[in-house]
Amino acid sequence: MKVTLFATCLVDMFQGDVGKATVEVLERLGCEIDFPENQICCGQPAYNSGYVRESKNAMKKMITTFEHAEYVVSPSGSCAYMFKEYPEVFKDDPIWQPKAQALADKTYEFTEFIVDVLKITDVGAQLEGTATYHTSCHMTRLLGIKEAPFQLLSHVKGLQYMELPGKERCCGFGGTFSVKMGNISGEMVDEKVCNVEETGADILIGADAGCLLNIGGRIQRQGKPIKVMHIAEVLNSR
Repeated sequence: MKVTLFATCLVDMFQGDVGKATVEVLERLGCEIDFPENQICCGQPAYNSGYVRESKNAMKKMITTFEHAEYVVSPSGSCAYMFKEYPEVFKDDPIWQPKAQALADKTYEFTEFIVDVLKITDVGAQLEGTATYHTSCHMTRLLGIKEAPFQLLSHVKGLQYMELPGKERCCGFGGTFSVKMGNISGEMVDEKVCNVEETGADILIGADAGCLLNIGGRIQRQGKPIKVMHIAEVLNSR
């Protein structure tokens, strides 16, 4: 099966190990990985800030970049969902709407692809520790991916899972929200860190780079002894 990786900006710039883990897990599961080097930002920051017209050039670039792909997989629910938004953005464009729909239809979040397309729930991972999992907003509320991450984590040997209190609450990142509404965002991420501590877990797992950067940054600044890992890194542990 040929898979084209949509790495996302945050993974490309800040979390290269997440991209590497994503590729290694998928290759181990029998996928042939393609990485178009001319991929850019999906346009989400500009789009969510109201600059719809300005964001369309980036979207068109991404549609063209992934036109050849059989499957597009991303280690970020937020960015994967942005591809799902493209058909609505181009709904009045007879040329780009069909292309946008084709991209949306073949795009999957990383855990969704493994469970729903590859039909695999045990990737043979092993990681000793006690962990809790942050359910990111875009992935659960908009993409509707609620079970796949837990199905995969439940088969990681040596990993003990602890339920995260208030898991349905936003961590305060929200893309540009954390910049525009910094004080509110800070209170929200402080609450999230307290909830993580409450579990007694030594590992925080998530599936969205933005959330992990936000929560992980707060954990680091507060000197908490909690390791932050993307689920791709967990599933790549042997």
